[in-house]
Amino acid sequence: MDPYLNYLQQRWDEGQHSAKILHEELRTKGYLGHYQRVKMAVAPLRRGLPLDEPRERPPSPRETARWITTHPGRRSPHINDRLPRLLDHCPELRHTHDLVRRFASMLDNRDATPLPSWLDDLANIGLAPLAGLAGALREDRHAVAQGITTPYNSGVNEGRITDVKLQKRLMAGRAGVPLLRHRFAHLRRHYADRPTAPPR
Repeated sequence: MDPYLNYLQQRWDEGQHSAKILHEELRTKGYLGHYQRVKMAVAPLRRGLPLDEPRERPPSPRETARWITTHPGRRSPHINDRLPRLLDHCPELRHTHDLVRRFASMLDNRDATPLPSWLDDLANIGLAPLAGLAGALREDRHAVAQGITTPYNSGVNEGRITDVKLQKRLMAGRAGVPLLRHRFAHLRRHYADRPTAPPR
């Protein structure tokens, strides 16, 4: 952000106070950072204070989980910049990240051969929740191995079940069984018209 602070100050003095527009302008100048960084940078100016290097807000647990589970090739430059620094500050999180990427590699390659050693590492990481997960997966290891190696998955069925649940919630207390049956029939026709995708 440092190379762009003078430009932010100049544009602010010219009357441009929209962080969104300022972020778009900086991107045309080569800035690869996130919108939130620009918003934090101009926050002191809104309070009549001098412009300063913004301090990053630490990511929430949900954000961190999303960063870790996202394939490295699909992460934004902003995440690729922040995630390594976050992992450097938390060794347990780094171990968790490595385990997640190893499991993702098994899924990508449809190879369950490393599963036993992966389960051992998961159990011995020293974190009780992950050790409990390792125990549960070990009990169903044959099903887990099958899920890793097969090209088919239950995603379509899970999606249909979610649709049914959402329809029930949308009409809770406001409609009877006939309308519910009608809406499910509409969903059935909707899915029947969609092209069938090959297994992944």
